Amino acid sequence: MNLRAFHIVFIVLSTLLAFGFGVWCLGFRPQGANGVYLGMGIVSFVVGLGLAAYGTWFLKKAKGLGGSLWE
Repeated sequence: MNLRAFHIVFIVLSTLLAFGFGVWCLGFRPQGANGVYLGMGIVSFVVGLGLAAYGTWFLKKAKGLGGSLWE
């Protein structure tokens, strides 16, 4: 696996982790949390959207560089 392929896998896993953490934060709000978990969940979703946008941009750019992504 070359560096571009590793980068794509890493971005996909990071995006899934950000969305998963956001879902967990919104589902797990203990009494007296004062909105901390809600704030972390919203920030996690924003970060996940940013990572998804970056991943899309990187895929377009990586395809234009030529060569196989998975060599």
